[in-house]
Amino acid sequence: MSSSLLRRSVVGALGLALVATGCSGDPSPTEPADSGSADSSDVRVGDTPTIAPGPAASLNPGPEARSKARAMVAKLGLAELAGQVIVARYGGTGSPSELVSSLHLGGVIVFDDNVQSTDQIAAVNRDLRTSVDRPLMIGVDQEGGVVERVKRGATRFPAFMSAGAADRPALTRAAARGSARELAGLGFTTVFAPSADVTTGADDPTIGSRSAGSDPRLVATHVIAAADGISSAGVMPVLKHFPGHGSVPADSHEELPVQVRSRAALTNTDLVPFQDAVDIRVPAIMVGHIDVRAVDPGTPSSLSKKVITGLLRHQMGFDGLVITDALDMAAVQEEYGAAKAAVRSLQAGADVLLMPADVRAARDGIVAAVKSGELKRSRLEEAATRALAHLIHQAAQRSQPADAGSQAKSSQALSAAAVTVVAGPCSGNLVPEGIHVTGSPDRVTRLQSAARAAGVPLGRGKRVALVGFGADVPAGADIVVATDSPYVLGRSSAPVRIATYGDTPGAMKALVGVLTGKATAPGKLPVAVSGVARTGC
Repeated sequence: MSSSLLRRSVVGALGLALVATGCSGDPSPTEPADSGSADSSDVRVGDTPTIAPGPAASLNPGPEARSKARAMVAKLGLAELAGQVIVARYGGTGSPSELVSSLHLGGVIVFDDNVQSTDQIAAVNRDLRTSVDRPLMIGVDQEGGVVERVKRGATRFPAFMSAGAADRPALTRAAARGSARELAGLGFTTVFAPSADVTTGADDPTIGSRSAGSDPRLVATHVIAAADGISSAGVMPVLKHFPGHGSVPADSHEELPVQVRSRAALTNTDLVPFQDAVDIRVPAIMVGHIDVRAVDPGTPSSLSKKVITGLLRHQMGFDGLVITDALDMAAVQEEYGAAKAAVRSLQAGADVLLMPADVRAARDGIVAAVKSGELKRSRLEEAATRALAHLIHQAAQRSQPADAGSQAKSSQALSAAAVTVVAGPCSGNLVPEGIHVTGSPDRVTRLQSAARAAGVPLGRGKRVALVGFGADVPAGADIVVATDSPYVLGRSSAPVRIATYGDTPGAMKALVGVLTGKATAPGKLPVAVSGVARTGC
């Protein structure tokens, strides 16, 4: 399909999606400018009318926020200015306020080992806000599924692939809003989600179920729905991993992945969700560490001016916040180190430097680069101003947190709509005598709890195997359930094979409904799975 036809198809699909999520889908007659450092032979991205901005655009700062940010930046010394563009990881479960204050950091990112409970992390975030008297980015990777940092006491949501399987944008938006409202109540300002990557399927070693699917139009639809849901809760969504991590055969945590697709191929696939997100003015995009041979061979995209300034800003028209992927990943850290990677990212056009391996070295490297003339102070000021403007504006947009019941309902609704049966009956009671469940202890417990609540006998009847990410296919099971990406179903010969894309309580409740014949399985596989006869019921 040509680039033009594909883009028109995407716009049409997104128009329907935005109507479903309560957003305007009317096209605008303007196109992003085709300028910048890119070669004149480059393929245009965005060769059809853009989409009218949705709620995600509400988190873009206006003149007042930008003016306040410029005034704050003007008062900063060089070392403070250098710290302002860094968002760091921290150790332990106590407040990192001393670290943030001493280096004048722009914020922090929270990981599993920082969280003991929702009460504890809420107290930590509250201390940060009161101890540090300036706007801060307090971020977290809370995608749902295999990537969730706040677990104990928080509502669990299924992987983003469930959105593609259900293909109901209104449910995607509701689930994203529910999760974001919970995060807002815990004091987070930013969530590094959704994943806008288009997965190539089973040969994608990194993204997998974090992607909505392998169809760029499907992914774009649900990325926009999720971004709008997050934004409507007053939390800033950060789309990732530009220019697309779902089609490279390596993990940037371990090495620098090489993207060999042509510019035309990238335009028709990986870039589609990002371009449409730019068109509705999403506030922030994360740039991954990928060697894009068709744009800037040999250079990680997070350090590439041709990728960030040339492609993303000038050609695609993005004027929001550019955040790097974690700079402690092997893809950049082994070759460049903390200081050089920080300077190169800023030179390339990034605004926020996420997780340098050595935060002080990164800060000092920026200072030294400005003093030597290697990095223009004006570029550093531009980055800090843009980041602060977004945080200042966002502070006025935060909504009240939702009650736990509504969050659980939104997770349950998406899970129920995503369940996909690729082998076996599409209706009727599949477990009339009960179930005997195998799998990891936590998954088994969740399914048994849901079965018990539905009156299903346990310990006898059909053998149900719950298979998570990376697990082997069990022999002799009557029913195999893929609780993450569905590719394992193609390696199973079980008479009944089901994908739930999650092992949350909601997913297990939905699964029991299908097994007992009390609910249908409306989901469709959003990716190709070799070895299965159908895509769903």
